[in-house]
Amino acid sequence: MNQIGIIGFGRFGKVLARILQKGFNVIAYDPNFHDQYECVKTTTLDLLLEAKTIFVCVPISQLESVIKKISPNLSDDTTIIDVCSVKLYPKKVMEKYLPKNIGYIATHPLFGPDSFNLNKNLKMTMYAEKDIYKVYNFWKEFFSGQGIEIINMNPQVHDKLAANSQGLTHFIGRTLMNFGAKRTNIDTEGYRNLLNLMEQTCNDTQQLYNDLQKYNPYTKKMINSINQAVNSQMQSLEEINGK
Repeated sequence: MNQIGIIGFGRFGKVLARILQKGFNVIAYDPNFHDQYECVKTTTLDLLLEAKTIFVCVPISQLESVIKKISPNLSDDTTIIDVCSVKLYPKKVMEKYLPKNIGYIATHPLFGPDSFNLNKNLKMTMYAEKDIYKVYNFWKEFFSGQGIEIINMNPQVHDKLAANSQGLTHFIGRTLMNFGAKRTNIDTEGYRNLLNLMEQTCNDTQQLYNDLQKYNPYTKKMINSINQAVNSQMQSLEEINGK
């Protein structure tokens, strides 16, 4: 398992490579990336599929097309590990397209390119969806050894919690941006925290935001709850002003 493959070498793919380089030779494939990156060797998709462990780091909306494409050409004894921010949808895709002899571990690193650099309280959810080659504990120990707290969590529980945490965070961040929130010379600490939230979430791609809202089945309920909360606050203000 000395050679590890990464499909998708965007911002998070590079972060993952930095982590994996501490124990493995990392090869990567991305049709949109052709430069050199530290100690990572870029290669063809055919050669990458010879690796026994392959991390798929593509946008959620591209996951199905990628898994459908690579499934017929995967080597025996291979385990696929996704890093999507939603988990029910990848599970459905893997069950539909992966052959019976290919393993699958579901993960969600609860950090991104920006928060990773702060290197504080890093966490990752993991779940052994189809651990037919018994590598789950190996990867759990590896990431734990890199200072990452591992949380074992099934996809349904994950998506319910994520909708009201990550989904909510990105929704508020984008809302603040659309509102036009800006820094002033009288900012309170609370307001500065809001602006930091806006800047961090909006530094991620619009595609990630769209995918978080579209592919997590619980985000619609979260947004409806926010609307109800805002309407409740507006009603309270109207009652106060009406007195």
